[in-house]
Amino acid sequence: MPHTKSAAKNLRKAEKRRLRNRANKRMLKTYLKRFEAAMQGTVEDLQKAYNEAAARLDRAATKGLIHRNLAARKKSQMAQKLNAKKQPPSAPVAPRK
Repeated sequence: MPHTKSAAKNLRKAEKRRLRNRANKRMLKTYLKRFEAAMQGTVEDLQKAYNEAAARLDRAATKGLIHRNLAARKKSQMAQKLNAKKQPPSAPVAPRK
């Protein structure tokens, strides 16, 4: 238990922040899952889901909820999936002799 008034207040603040961070991380994961679910749909839906998820990642990194490199990595992974979906499948390349 806290011994001083300021320690008690810091305990209350920490609990509020923990709950807020937990909710924000949960929401971030929801947007990433929505992107993965949109992979089954059209390219337009996937682009919309990418834009939403990328914005949430940027906001979370700006606020210090996640590391900026994690946000960049996730956005890069999503962009690769988006671009692969946009590109029509190409014919297999014949091996060189």
